[in-house]
Amino acid sequence: MVEPVGTPGVAALDRRKVLLGLGLAAMSGIAQARMPKPVVPRISKDRFTALVPKHVGDFTFDSESGLVLPPSDALSDRLYDNLVTRTYTNRAGQTVMLLIAYNNKQDGVLQIHRPETCYPAGGYELSEVRPIEVPITTAKALPAQVFAANSDERNEVVLYWTRVGERYPRRWHEQRWAVAEANLQGIVPDGVLARVSAIGNDKGAITPMLSGFVRDLHHASGDHARRLLFGQI
Repeated sequence: MVEPVGTPGVAALDRRKVLLGLGLAAMSGIAQARMPKPVVPRISKDRFTALVPKHVGDFTFDSESGLVLPPSDALSDRLYDNLVTRTYTNRAGQTVMLLIAYNNKQDGVLQIHRPETCYPAGGYELSEVRPIEVPITTAKALPAQVFAANSDERNEVVLYWTRVGERYPRRWHEQRWAVAEANLQGIVPDGVLARVSAIGNDKGAITPMLSGFVRDLHHASGDHARRLLFGQI
């Protein structure tokens, strides 16, 4: 027997539907409120470029060419809001190449453009990638990595670091964990990959020069640039 419209059974069913709908809406609102949110505002390309100092120790900005670059694709456009490439030279004729890739919303896939990936893609063979602590101040050091990259055309020594939020991951799984940990705190962290390199195959002599350049870059940067490149160091 079909129960007439307006009877108590139908009214109860309608109330259950309304309560269920309200419950689902409330759960959706809570989930949305708990979604991780970016904590660092986006920076325009011109402003970001202006933050990078043109004078680093006794090195001076020379040009924007000559660097080994990550492969360009649709994903790379999403990964980085800002990509700065520069070469610096000093009076002694030494040259240091600097690459900075930054995004205010790091989703954990920065690994795709780590130097261990883009150098082999350019035809280079890499030595073992070794961890290095770069002294920045008397009390703090920057966790970084260093390796040699060799090809038929040229040899380079490369020193780089990554920062995800306040972490300095050296490995892919460390990067993923840094992002996940920040997300659990309701944060979408920003991220930077910074790389300095010099042409040559004398790793023992070039590495201290690159470390000195990184230390001088920290000192030459303003507060905003220092925060973006080095975090709390």
